[in-house]
Amino acid sequence: MSTPLERWVEEQADLMKPDNIYWCDGSEEEAYRLIEKGITHEKINNDQVFFELNHKNWPNSYLHRSHPTDVARTEHLTYVCHPDKETAGPNNNWMDSKEAKEKLSKLSKGCMKGRTMYVLPYMMGHPDSPYSKACIQLTDVSYVAISMRIMTRMGKHIIDKIGSSEDFVKGIHSVGDFNPDRRFIMHFPDEHLVWSIGSGYGGNALLGKKCFSLRIASWLGLKEGWLAEHMIIVGIESPEGDITYIAVAMPSACGKTNLAMLESSLPGYRMWTLGDDIAWINIGEDGRLYAINPERGFFGVAPGTSMKTNPNMIRTLKAGGFFPTLFTNTALDTDTNEPWWEGMDGVQPNSLLDWQGKRFDSSGGEKAAHPNSRFTVSITQCPTLSKEFDNPKGVPISAIIFGGRRAKLTPLVYESFSWQHGVFNAARMGSETTAAAAHAVGQLRRDPMAMLPFCGYNMADYFRHWLNVGKRCANPPKIFFVNWFKTDDSGNFIWPGFRENIRVLKWVIERLNTNNMRAKETPIGFTPDFQDLEVSGLNISKEDLMKLLSVDPSEWTSELSEVKKFFEQFGRRLPMEIWNEFESLKKRLKI
Repeated sequence: MSTPLERWVEEQADLMKPDNIYWCDGSEEEAYRLIEKGITHEKINNDQVFFELNHKNWPNSYLHRSHPTDVARTEHLTYVCHPDKETAGPNNNWMDSKEAKEKLSKLSKGCMKGRTMYVLPYMMGHPDSPYSKACIQLTDVSYVAISMRIMTRMGKHIIDKIGSSEDFVKGIHSVGDFNPDRRFIMHFPDEHLVWSIGSGYGGNALLGKKCFSLRIASWLGLKEGWLAEHMIIVGIESPEGDITYIAVAMPSACGKTNLAMLESSLPGYRMWTLGDDIAWINIGEDGRLYAINPERGFFGVAPGTSMKTNPNMIRTLKAGGFFPTLFTNTALDTDTNEPWWEGMDGVQPNSLLDWQGKRFDSSGGEKAAHPNSRFTVSITQCPTLSKEFDNPKGVPISAIIFGGRRAKLTPLVYESFSWQHGVFNAARMGSETTAAAAHAVGQLRRDPMAMLPFCGYNMADYFRHWLNVGKRCANPPKIFFVNWFKTDDSGNFIWPGFRENIRVLKWVIERLNTNNMRAKETPIGFTPDFQDLEVSGLNISKEDLMKLLSVDPSEWTSELSEVKKFFEQFGRRLPMEIWNEFESLKKRLKI
C-alpha cells in the first residue's frame, strides 16, 4: 500500500505529466551524474544547464545561466494564501487559496512533458534536531536538484523518516515556459505547501530557502512558539577563549554575509560561522534562546566578493570538497575558463562572455556579471565553520543585533533599554537604497527585522510574537543596533567597516556583562563613550568618532513622522507596547 508521500507525488505527476520520475538519494555519485546530464543532454532555454569551469583554480565548479527574465526574487508575483487577507497583512500579497490553486493547476497542467520530475527529499536542520523539519520538493530541472543538495541535508533517509506520516513540508516547482506573465510563487501556510511555476532562479526555485525557511516557517513559529528569522549566526571568540554566540539581521547591501565570515583585525579575536542567512530560534530547556541554521550552504551575491571584502568566502569557493560549487549568471573568462564578476581581485580579463553568454563589450557601460549573480557552495568548505554547526540543540544566543544603512541618523552602535524597546526599534528599522538598487539613491525603505519580504503573516502579529517570546525567556538576549554607513559632510564613510567591525562586536560582547564596559545613556539607547571603543591603529579622529556615536534629536522629527505612518497601516492589530515605546521615544527626544 502506498504512503501519503507516494500518493502526493503521483497526484502531482498526473497533473504535470513528466516523462520520468526520479527519486534523488542525495549521493555524490548521483550529483555528478546529474551535472553530466546537465552538460550533455538536458536543455533549459535552448542552452545546456551546466558548463564545467577550470577545476584547477575553482575545484568542482560549474556555471549556470538562467533565463534573461529570471534573475532575482519576484516579490510582486509572490503570494501568501491565508484564508483571509487580514491574516496575510499589508506586508504580503494575498490571494484566496481556492483561486490560487485553480490558477496554478491550470498553469501546471502538462508543464513537465518532455522532462524528468526530480523528487528531492531533504531536511531543514540537522536530522537529529528537535527543531528540524522534513521536506519534499518536486522540480523539473537538475540545476535545482544540485542546488538543493548543496543548500540542504538531502538524502533517501528523509523518506524513511517521513514514513507513513502526512507531516512533511511540500514544495512543487516547475520552470514552465519562463513567461513572466505565467510566473507565480504561492505559499499556503496552513498546508505547509509552496507552489512555484515559471522561474528557475534561486529563492523562487530552491523552495527550502526563503519560501519555506522564512515565509512558511515564520507561520509555524507563530503557532509553535519559536522564531524563523533572516539572520546570520556567529560565535565571537575572545583572546581568553570564551565564545559568545550572536544573531544578526540586516537588509540587503549592509554586509550581512561579510560579517558572518569576518576576518578579525583585533589580535586574539576570531569569528566562527554557523550561518549567513537564516536562523531558527527556539526557547531551550534553560529558558534561553537557542539558534540553528536550517541550511547547509551559502547562496551569496558574487559581485563585490573579493579577498578584500570577504577573504573567507573566496577561500570557501576555492576549497573544493564533497559538494560541487555552482556559479549563476556570472561572466566567464574564456582564456582561463574561470568565473568573473565586478569587484573581483585583479584586473578585468581581456576576453569575457557576459552573464548571458555573449561576447562582452565594456564600452556600453553594462556589467559583465549580472548584479545579482550568485554562487551556491557548501558551508562545509568554510574555513571559519563553527564546531557547533551540527549541534542538534543549536547554540545559546546572548545578543541579537540589527543593522541598516543610514547616512546620518543612527549611531555606529547602540544598545536597547529592554527587550520591548529593542523590538520597537527593530520594528521601525529602515535602510537607505544604493545605486545598485532599482530605487532612487538614498531612498529609505522600512524593513522591520530585515523580514518585510519574508514574513509569512501580518507583521503586527509578528511584532506581538516577538514581544511574547521575550516574556517567555528566563534571560532574553540583549538587543543592539549597528550602522556601518554613517557619512561625513562630504558623503564619505566615517567608519572603515569590513574586518574592523570586530571592534564594535567587542564592545557588544563586553556590554553583555555591564560590569566590564560602561555606556552612555542617550534618548534612543546606550552608546559607547568615544574612549570605550577600541580604535587603536585606526586612522580616525576623536571628532569623527564622536560624530559616529552621536545622537542628534533634531534629526529625529522626520524619522518619527515616517515611523508613525508606517505603523498606522497595521491598524488596531499593532501591539500597544509598540505605540507606548513610540511615545516614550518622543518624550526622550523632546519632540
